[in-house]
Amino acid sequence: MPHKNRYLSIILNLCLVFMIGCKSSKTLQSGEANLKLSTKQLIRETTKTEPKFKTLSARVKLDISQEDKVSGYTVNLRMEKDKQILLMSTPISVVKALITPEKVSFYNKLDNTYFEGDFSYLSDLLGTDLDFQKVQNLLLGEALYGLKNEPITVSVNENEYVVQPKKQNPLFELFYLINPSHFKISSQQLSQPQEQRHLQIDYLSYQEVEKEILPKQIKVIAVEEAEEMILEMEFKAVSLNEDLRFPFKIPSGYHEIKL
Repeated sequence: MPHKNRYLSIILNLCLVFMIGCKSSKTLQSGEANLKLSTKQLIRETTKTEPKFKTLSARVKLDISQEDKVSGYTVNLRMEKDKQILLMSTPISVVKALITPEKVSFYNKLDNTYFEGDFSYLSDLLGTDLDFQKVQNLLLGEALYGLKNEPITVSVNENEYVVQPKKQNPLFELFYLINPSHFKISSQQLSQPQEQRHLQIDYLSYQEVEKEILPKQIKVIAVEEAEEMILEMEFKAVSLNEDLRFPFKIPSGYHEIKL
């Protein structure tokens, strides 16, 4: 695999694994789209469904498919909304990763290596500035760039709202599909035709947990030239608003990875 694509896999594994599941939840169904809903009304409805929890813990089943190879993992995650996300491999915390608004860090006990840096590498790969808020939006089923940041157009296709910027960025094309029943994102698509890159995040189902509407299953497709990587996630045993600790310290003597 080319050097750059290998690290794209590493970063996406770290950043796209932090999704949310449920313990005793209700799967939400699709509804009928209102053809007369205005853009302001649509934004108002999506604002109502924004997550309001303070902390979250969950167990996540993750399958990664790449070059006819499928790998399966189970991880524990802890999230303090807007502040930090901690990932720990199970059953023993061999790999730990921490994402904060300031930086991304992880270490691996198997080979005594660690990484600590900002979001610049992933931003370069995707061709746009990336920060903690954008990552969190992606993980929670929120619009990656927000629907209030710039003028948008709204149409209806196959009983879903199709949302896109009135003026697309010259570096990439951005599209959202929004479910008309609970007004959460059903798909986010970011394309860079000149770079032959395409990132598609499909939220296959949502669930209601303690009055919060959260993703239940996710499928991420990352394409670069002729190579494709697929991540499929299933979220179980989630708890909201508990007192959580976020222990993370890179052990001494580990070797730094330069991405």
